[in-house]
Amino acid sequence: MQKRFLEFSEQYHMFREGEQVVAAVSGGADSVCLLHLLAVNREKLGIEVSALHVHHGLRGEEADRDAAYVEELCRRLQVPCRVIYAHADQYAKEHGMSLEEAGREIRYSEFGREAERLGAAVIAVAHHRDDNVETILHNLFRGSGLKGIGGIAPVRGRIVRPLLCFGREEILSYLKEQKIGYCTDSTNLEDDYTRNKLRNQIIPMIGELINPRAPENIDHAGKLVSQADEYLTRQAGKLFSENGVSGEKKAGIPVFALENQPSIIQTYVIMQMIRMVTSSGKDITSRHIEQVQELILKGTGARTDLPYGLCAHRDYQNLWIEMRKKDHLVDKQLSECLPKPVLTVFPYEKSAEIPKNRYTKWFDYDKIKGTVSVRVRETGDFITIPGGRKTVKAFMIDEKIPRVERDRIPLLADGKHIIWIIGYRISEYYKVTDDTKNVLQVQLDGGKRSG
Repeated sequence: MQKRFLEFSEQYHMFREGEQVVAAVSGGADSVCLLHLLAVNREKLGIEVSALHVHHGLRGEEADRDAAYVEELCRRLQVPCRVIYAHADQYAKEHGMSLEEAGREIRYSEFGREAERLGAAVIAVAHHRDDNVETILHNLFRGSGLKGIGGIAPVRGRIVRPLLCFGREEILSYLKEQKIGYCTDSTNLEDDYTRNKLRNQIIPMIGELINPRAPENIDHAGKLVSQADEYLTRQAGKLFSENGVSGEKKAGIPVFALENQPSIIQTYVIMQMIRMVTSSGKDITSRHIEQVQELILKGTGARTDLPYGLCAHRDYQNLWIEMRKKDHLVDKQLSECLPKPVLTVFPYEKSAEIPKNRYTKWFDYDKIKGTVSVRVRETGDFITIPGGRKTVKAFMIDEKIPRVERDRIPLLADGKHIIWIIGYRISEYYKVTDDTKNVLQVQLDGGKRSG
């Protein structure tokens, strides 16, 4: 196993001689294996190794046990160790996200801080082949493109994953052979999170009912998809660099350079142009890309609107993607159609009965961070539902709200965090609870408007 570990690390150029490497160590089998392999091979790799453990403030004595074990293991391996204490539950509440999301954000934030503190060039994390299979299936079921179906990258920025070439059973066998203990996080055995369901139910069932080697085959397919994605990205980049132009919030390419290209190359070029203008493409769907591709066949003046305030349009020779100019008349007409709420703030008394009137809602005033506004949806809007965050776009799709109506539904907003999708649901985050001190009462048009 050590030989494959060194070969895999070398194949992806994960470590350079003289580098400081921070190992993310939870105390579980995977991260303990990672730490041990790094520690016993540090001389061969020519690296310095330190460990970071993040205590999330959850799981009580079990989490304390994990932190103590990591510290003891690091003493035995003569690896410097640092334990960071965080409050994932508080972070989740403040940011309107699930505990799983909060834990991940906290960990990667602390990894980055520790790397900066030590002047480390590399952060090593313990994702393995089975994690990659989970990621591929998770992204496939959610409707991802090639990049998502390609799985976890061995190297991304300064994050390296030297265990991606090993399955979970290999890791457990190695620890048994080396007589090294590890901690078990009981929440990983529960099926509360989608990934746990994939890990504990779906993937084992695939292995039993279809093919015992299915996880290895899925992992291999992911590598092929990742290679295809890298190739298409390079080809699209080459095509744009030879023909396209980009400037302030604008990117364009001659139609003749695209019209005879395969559809997949057109897709990759369009996505690259979008990222040049917005630096993101998360909310761009295949339908958006198809709408832009249709412009290639249309004449001068054809256009289509996209998320992030973008538009794509044709002139005589070129296809352009740029920031959309605000249509103030439309904005004015839309604002005149939105409900005018009456807002009242008062101290909350636990004996008070929360109104059942569907046109009057109560919210926890002290959780509101910005200025409350009534508006239509914007890119990046999200609402908190049981289990975590959901984008407003995804909510509207799940509720089967017709596309033509989605941009006219009024939202009560606290920045990008939506307090109330009026006519549908209120956010779990802003609900009145026993801990509420002050209430924001929102009444729509004197209580006569539907909501």
